[in-house]
Amino acid sequence: MAAPRALLLLGLLLAALQGHGRRPPPPQSPLEKVAVAEHLSLPQLAGRWFLVGVASRCGYLAEHSHQLEATAVTVAVPDGQSLTVSTFKKLDGMCWEIRQRYLPAGPRGRFFLKGRGYGSKVDVVVAETDHSSYAILYYQKGRSISVKLYGRSSKVSDAIADKFEQRARAVGLSEDVTYYFPTYGFCDSADEFHILNEMKL
Repeated sequence: MAAPRALLLLGLLLAALQGHGRRPPPPQSPLEKVAVAEHLSLPQLAGRWFLVGVASRCGYLAEHSHQLEATAVTVAVPDGQSLTVSTFKKLDGMCWEIRQRYLPAGPRGRFFLKGRGYGSKVDVVVAETDHSSYAILYYQKGRSISVKLYGRSSKVSDAIADKFEQRARAVGLSEDVTYYFPTYGFCDSADEFHILNEMKL
């Protein structure tokens, strides 16, 4: 009796293992479905940009939406693959510079940002740009996704703003969580005491 019982248990174990092997793959993250911008040229992304709008469920943004500060960005492409990004914005009336490096993550136009601590990596996709007037980027940290609109000037056309809002809605971000930034009061630089260098992480 012991042998048939052992065979039965072995059969059940094998069946369980086979069933485990057939488990469907994990669901695709929203960012994996986002295509990279056609005809993307990283060198043409270099230069000065202005943060025009953000669509995000970030609680801080929602709580401080009436206190958003004008934000400018300077992009460089040091090696043809990664981006170095300096973000200039005011905090308590002082200009700060935040330095980050967008490291390549597979196909051109996909990047990641190292963060502080476990689970703090941010994935980035340059989804749409004409290089000369606007760029739409997606950011994902964990399961949270946001969409940002950058312009070569602090104002963009209604058509470009509509594209941005359509893309935001496509990932479940409604107008209620879409914020537009001031178009005046930009910082051009920050002194050495107001630089946050995240490229050293």
